Amino acid sequence: MSVDTMSAVNGIRTRVLSTIAGQLGNPHGTLGKGFAVMLNRGNKRAIAGAVDAADIAAGATVGFGGGAGLSMLLERVGTNGTVHGFEISPSMLTRAKSKFAAEIGTGRMQLAPGSMTDLPLSDDALDSAITVNTVYFVPDLAAAFAELVRVVRPGGSLVVGIGDPDVMAKMPFTAYGFTLRPVAGVIAALEGAGCTVDHKQLADPPIPHHLLVARPA
Repeated sequence: MSVDTMSAVNGIRTRVLSTIAGQLGNPHGTLGKGFAVMLNRGNKRAIAGAVDAADIAAGATVGFGGGAGLSMLLERVGTNGTVHGFEISPSMLTRAKSKFAAEIGTGRMQLAPGSMTDLPLSDDALDSAITVNTVYFVPDLAAAFAELVRVVRPGGSLVVGIGDPDVMAKMPFTAYGFTLRPVAGVIAALEGAGCTVDHKQLADPPIPHHLLVARPA
């Protein structure tokens, strides 16, 4: 293979992997629909573990970043609870509004654009909040956790789910736009935001996950 051919192949590979990483962080456009389905399927087990770890009571007010966890949380909070969903992806937000139109109509669910560093909620608005496989795309983790702690009441639960960084580092697309932090560093950031943290693990494949159950003081 000539140098020019190798360069062309590497360029194509970089564009493909960059596209995959970009869609995983913010699904959008025609491709985004397929990636949304893939994310919901791939994250379902980790999200279910995070919901269990949050220990959510019936009637609670909870928050989540969208996707497969919305249905799980609706089931946990029951008819008298409220689920807030936030999305940076307009495509994902539109998809969720269509899927949960009935629940939005009754007030059981509220969906809005938002990011981990800018949540449209008052202080102490939530009993629990869950975010899974999102911190890789957050440049300022301290600011994100400070914002999450702001909206979760003292003594409530904040569950952060992350794939094992050593396993994820072996995936080719994570070199493009992902920030893979050591688990100890994520725990330290949560503690720096004023939380006590319990570290749980989901060890089964395909990707082992760490569930960091944080409780604001």
